[in-house]
Amino acid sequence: MSKFAEDTKIGRVAGSIEDCQKIQWDIDRLETWAQKWQMEFNPDKCEVMYFGGSNLAVDSVPVAGNCQVDFQFEKNNKEHRTDKISTKRLITRRGQSFKIKLNFTDGFNPSETKLQMVFKTGPEPKNSNGTLIEVPFTKSLNLKRWSGIITSSTSSKLCLAISPSPRAKIGYHTLTLQHAFDLDVQYHIGTFVVLFNPWCSEDEVFLNSDLQRDEYVMNENGIIYVGSSDYMSDISWNFGQFEDDILDICLKILDKAPKYVKNPSKALRRRGLPVHIARIVSAMVNSNDDSGVLVGRWSPPYSAGVYPGKWNGSLAILRKWSENGCRRVRYGQCWVFAAVTCTVLRCLGIPTRVVTNFDSAHDTNANLTIDEYYDVEANSMGESEDSIWNFHVWVESWMTRNDLSPGFDGWQAVDATPQEESDGTYCCGPASVNAIKEGEVEMKYDVPFVFAEVNAHCVNWLIFENGEKMKIDVDESRVGHKISTKSCGTDEREDITSNYKYPDGSVQEADIFEKANRTQNIPIADKTLNLSMTTDLPIHNGKPFTVSLVVSNKTSKKKVCSVNFWAKKRRYHGVSENKCIKKLKQEITISPNEDMKIPVKLDYKEYGMFPDMYNLIKLISVVTDVSTEEKACAIKDISLINPKLTVKMMNFSAVLNKKVHIEVSFQNSFPEILKECVLTLEGAGLIEGEMEVNVPNVAVNELAKIKCTFTPYKTGLKKLLLDFDCDKLRDVKGFLNITVQEK
Repeated sequence: MSKFAEDTKIGRVAGSIEDCQKIQWDIDRLETWAQKWQMEFNPDKCEVMYFGGSNLAVDSVPVAGNCQVDFQFEKNNKEHRTDKISTKRLITRRGQSFKIKLNFTDGFNPSETKLQMVFKTGPEPKNSNGTLIEVPFTKSLNLKRWSGIITSSTSSKLCLAISPSPRAKIGYHTLTLQHAFDLDVQYHIGTFVVLFNPWCSEDEVFLNSDLQRDEYVMNENGIIYVGSSDYMSDISWNFGQFEDDILDICLKILDKAPKYVKNPSKALRRRGLPVHIARIVSAMVNSNDDSGVLVGRWSPPYSAGVYPGKWNGSLAILRKWSENGCRRVRYGQCWVFAAVTCTVLRCLGIPTRVVTNFDSAHDTNANLTIDEYYDVEANSMGESEDSIWNFHVWVESWMTRNDLSPGFDGWQAVDATPQEESDGTYCCGPASVNAIKEGEVEMKYDVPFVFAEVNAHCVNWLIFENGEKMKIDVDESRVGHKISTKSCGTDEREDITSNYKYPDGSVQEADIFEKANRTQNIPIADKTLNLSMTTDLPIHNGKPFTVSLVVSNKTSKKKVCSVNFWAKKRRYHGVSENKCIKKLKQEITISPNEDMKIPVKLDYKEYGMFPDMYNLIKLISVVTDVSTEEKACAIKDISLINPKLTVKMMNFSAVLNKKVHIEVSFQNSFPEILKECVLTLEGAGLIEGEMEVNVPNVAVNELAKIKCTFTPYKTGLKKLLLDFDCDKLRDVKGFLNITVQEK
């Protein structure tokens, strides 16, 4: 007769089924067995009651004596820094031991039996597929592999210390104790989770800095930089990686990857490699190839889903994906893809940070040049699929690259935004940041693509009505500016441009570009006519502003020139609207060696409401020498700043499970009444889900004040995120840091 336990709570069975009145069993598998053996399932009492008359042999049903297990959830999880996720189940990290206590109440004497541990992950318990490991007890723990010791033993009790390997597969693991010689004697101890461990020096994600681990693993909030290189702004984001259900959703994402669905056993062999996990997450956060999380959309309409700028955090996105049967969530753009990726990787234990590259190139043909074509009315001709995004957001994850030659460990760029295929899948990375800086474009994965994003040269072409093309400008320093991430421990911006590239115009930069060997430098003749554009910063949405065109005559002779200027709204990923919001054409005379400034004023009535939350305007100007037909061109993108939300807490302090009162104020700087106003609040540990507050119309120059109340449900430093929408503008962001106390 087989004797083994299917869970920590089990009834003894002997002889036949008729001998048993009740079988207490694992609730996860009770119902399945009840149906198979014609038993009645009582989920309230977690019991199965036999009512059939069959003479089934006991060998048909997995049974054993009672074994009560104390996983010491709170103590173990606190030591493994997973208690923020839960203290009601065991969640461990690789290469670090945990302790459990067993009490055998069926007469089994563990001190008289040689036992060993069996750890299983995945769907098939076969040694051949690498999902099952048998581990004998030893005299001391070996933190470099799976190991366990018996710390104390009596005739009915065992105390164990167990250490997962620092190379263990992440995810769910089932622990069974079995007799070392008689495999029919088995006790199913239970299931626990193993995560990466950046505190363990043997783990490939080891990060030797408490400050950085606190920021890049433990911080549930962050800041994402957006806008333009001339005037950037920031978005606060709720990563929420320690909400209890998020861990299971993140592991579900791995299980929904096509390679896992096709062959789970084979895919599981790489489940312990951070390079592999980062690449899988990069592919699964977008839904271009699979049942991934997000659908990307960069232009209206967004009526079938949520406008990307509306999201304040990752929780609503991940929960919606999971609750709706892993159906893709509409919609995301680059910063949303990056933020969700950051949530998943931090949850799994890989140190990760969100990074923004301003003036980011999208080089579709891998020639390291971005060609832009314009007609004589400054309309984009669309002859090239290349583009320059005002900003693009990805993440960096910290890991050892054992798959590369030495020197390329550390930060790796990982990008879930679906731009180009990599090995037949829409994913990008992990690409060593050091390899990107040094132009090592043969290194995997996707180093050439990211190298182009920060280094590509830009060539602007003017196409005349007869089809003639004229190269009007080559800019070797237009892309890859102010690469930014949130600094450790503060809400300040850290500039990490020097991690990706040598200074623009430096000898090192030129050498690295040549080393990349994708294109040749494009020569440009010396110019006698120059053109530039400037604006006074900052520029506020709703207010008029002035653009100054500066035309320079570099010769000793007078020049008569024709000046053309166009202003168009554009989206952050580089697409401009064809309709001009401002045009100017005039003839000027410039004295020898003179600079002439031409002011152009744009009013709110001319530019009005923007197509997205970044309020971007593309400025294009061409000046032509009437006699020689020499031309000069200037292109500039500007971002208008929305009014700010001001938030203050009315309580003296915030206390767990006690109401918190806040006041949000907003000044209407627009020359029109703001209607259809809605304020949305969100914050991990502060508000379950989202809270929406309808706001009355806000008159011109009125200071609106909105009062809100919520009840925090977790202690510690939390971040309240706010989003304001109305008929004239949307997704005005704000935040407030709140420390929630126990008492």
